[in-house]
Amino acid sequence: MGLQSWLLAADRLSAAVGKLFGWCILLLTIVICYEVVLRYWFRAPTTWAFDVSYMLYGTLFMCAGAYTLSRNGHVRADFLYRVMPVRVQGGADFALYLLFYFPAMLALVWFGWDFFLQSYHQNERSGFSPVGPFVWPFKFAIPAVGVLMLIQGAAEAARCLLALRDGKWPPRLSDVQEMEEVALQRAAELHGAAPQEAHR
Repeated sequence: MGLQSWLLAADRLSAAVGKLFGWCILLLTIVICYEVVLRYWFRAPTTWAFDVSYMLYGTLFMCAGAYTLSRNGHVRADFLYRVMPVRVQGGADFALYLLFYFPAMLALVWFGWDFFLQSYHQNERSGFSPVGPFVWPFKFAIPAVGVLMLIQGAAEAARCLLALRDGKWPPRLSDVQEMEEVALQRAAELHGAAPQEAHR
């Protein structure tokens, strides 16, 4: 398996997890609507909707991180970055991954695993509602997502090294195109210039 195949495999893994847990949005919508109807129309609020809603939202939020990174969708202040040569972009990104990203993700895995184990051994339950569902399965998502973020981060760091070597960004999987990129391409086409290669 070549390096590019491995990079795209990491993208596919992150996308599969992100899209699977994307269904939490539908479940969350159903739970909230159900709670609102019972609370305001029948004056009979549930005892479990609050716990379920924050667990679903938290899981969705965490599990979408690697997927968003694989699609280069995280927010950045890139008004200077976008005018830099590709090799400078790659070098800056690689340095930031080493200095900040990987230490933060390793800490997330390390402390998240300990956080999960404590919860599991105590058979921890939620104290926010009378039902008190188990919370350790929810807490397991913390180290699991950290591992997934490390895998995708390794792929992104490898892309940075390829950009440093080749002077262009390697291809990545994509689902949608940013409106900004579409507007830049159309403007370039109207002015008869080749669209600027955009990575970020």
